[in-house]
Amino acid sequence: MTTLKTILTPNIDIETIRADFPILSRKVNGKSLVYFDNGATAQKPKLVIDSITNYYTNQNSNIHRGVHTLSQESSVAYENARATVQKHLNAKHAHEIIFTKGTTDSINLVATSFGKKYITKGDEILISSMEHHSNILPWQQVCEEKGAVLKVIPINDAGELIISEYKRLLNERTKIVAITHISNTLGTINPIEEVIALAHVKNIPVLIDGAQAVPHTAVDVQLLSADFYVFSGHKLFGPTGVGVLYGKEKWLNEMPPYQVGGGTIKTVTFKKTEYADLPLKFEAGTPHIDGVIGLAVAIDYVNKIGFKNIEAYEHELLIYATEALQKIEGLKIIGTAKNKASVISFVVEGLHPFDIGTILDQLAIAVRTGHHCTQPLMNLYNIPGTVRASFAFYNTKEEIDMLTSGLQRAIKMLK
Repeated sequence: MTTLKTILTPNIDIETIRADFPILSRKVNGKSLVYFDNGATAQKPKLVIDSITNYYTNQNSNIHRGVHTLSQESSVAYENARATVQKHLNAKHAHEIIFTKGTTDSINLVATSFGKKYITKGDEILISSMEHHSNILPWQQVCEEKGAVLKVIPINDAGELIISEYKRLLNERTKIVAITHISNTLGTINPIEEVIALAHVKNIPVLIDGAQAVPHTAVDVQLLSADFYVFSGHKLFGPTGVGVLYGKEKWLNEMPPYQVGGGTIKTVTFKKTEYADLPLKFEAGTPHIDGVIGLAVAIDYVNKIGFKNIEAYEHELLIYATEALQKIEGLKIIGTAKNKASVISFVVEGLHPFDIGTILDQLAIAVRTGHHCTQPLMNLYNIPGTVRASFAFYNTKEEIDMLTSGLQRAIKMLK
């Protein structure tokens, strides 16, 4: 049996990694925590936690506007974090990295600013059937305000995009495509390279929701030629309340500010305001400074492990868990795409996902139950919701065995 220790770089093993995450040692209901809710939020390594403590202990100050030492140190740390994200995504310019509150905030920024500049009555916006509500609602709102039309790319029973239908939907009225990189519910890894290339043939920009992708795979925005790429820090083992919008310089320069106020200006008079250059144009007010610094620490942490190592190990967990769960009578996996990340959603015949999740919690096994902010997808499969187990590189096969036995126990109790 292959273990993480043999896959990862020398001197790094699963015990070392798990020791980096303090919460993994806590007890729930008197039992050791098994955390399989990584799709909702990932746990934080001590390095990230310590970076936040250090900021408030030694550096706390507002940025960009102060000449004193603390402000200068905080400003340098904040902009160094921007450079870390730029390098991580291989963005061409640091000013193409905009810090936001999270994926939802990033999508709202693009939908609002892009919509204000480019969307008019009769235009079309294209999304997919598997989108998170955060990549549906902002575009619905733009369509309602502008008289535009929201079009949806269908998927097959396995949860894969039907590319032939996508090609059919692309036309001269399509003003932007917004699509998830990896489905938070199905685990489907979408062929975003092809999605972007097909749109670009018609000069249509593409936004990629990378919230579920960045914890599991390396992203190169120049290689993808993505026009916009968004993600949240808390799913990438960083703090909550901080996110990233990458946007090509061309689009960000042309789009109007999303929110305005302190930090977004060059000059202000009561008659007219001249706004700041990128990236400050889109960063109104005091930002989440400690969150941005913590995000940079989290990015350095995962890059030290290496995404090739992470992908290989998590794929092994996915295969192991899929084979184990398929042996449980009455259990059906929702989302069986050929190209999947380490997410498994399932239903058990005759049982409600909430009831299963409640019993698993008594066994200290944390899973997510419900519609996962993908109600249209649940309607497509004609189910109220699923149980979702989502894995990270600190999970183990032994924990998957505990999930399997816990499920069998829950099913026996509920039936």
